[in-house]
Amino acid sequence: METISSLSCEFLPFFVRGAAGTETVEVAFTAPGVEPVEADWYAAEWAPGPAGARGATARILFGPGGTVAKPDGTYQAWVRVTAPPQLPVLPAGLIDVI
Repeated sequence: METISSLSCEFLPFFVRGAAGTETVEVAFTAPGVEPVEADWYAAEWAPGPAGARGATARILFGPGGTVAKPDGTYQAWVRVTAPPQLPVLPAGLIDVI
């Protein structure tokens, strides 16, 4: 579980195995055990990664002034990669906002 202060604004990283890092990527945050709906998705970006990695790291600016901010609580993170014909939706762990 990743912990972040509700006062902090920082990039949250999510490694996506098999991603090239050029696809469209989005991140959603839901209550634990709840799948995201279309309105939950936020545009994310790919972070520079090491050469030869078998995947890429998606990231989103999380917190006040970022792409998305959430009040104190625990959230399930999800990553969605648009790579036609594939559209994987991947659970990416829990985020604890304190």
